[in-house]
Amino acid sequence: MVSIGGEIDLSTAPAFEAAINGALDEDPPVLVIELSEVSFMASVGLRILVATREKVSKSAQVAVVANNPAASRPIQLTGLDKVISLYPTLDEALIAVGQARR
Repeated sequence: MVSIGGEIDLSTAPAFEAAINGALDEDPPVLVIELSEVSFMASVGLRILVATREKVSKSAQVAVVANNPAASRPIQLTGLDKVISLYPTLDEALIAVGQARR
């Protein structure tokens, strides 16, 4: 699981991407990205989510947790929630990905 808070913009994107890549180094079957503490997400954050989904499309499932408008609204407005599972709570994401793995 990757948990990110604060702003995701051009200055913080490298750390966000590095955190995701670090989690993917372990080759997990599921990657949960927790964005509930994000206060702002620029388009670069969306690009990183798309790139992550494309990178692991065959090897892992990606689930995003976002219970605030700063993170969930850009994901929904761009239609990214149609290709990446979006959940309002971590518990709901963990239950859903646990059932999908069965």
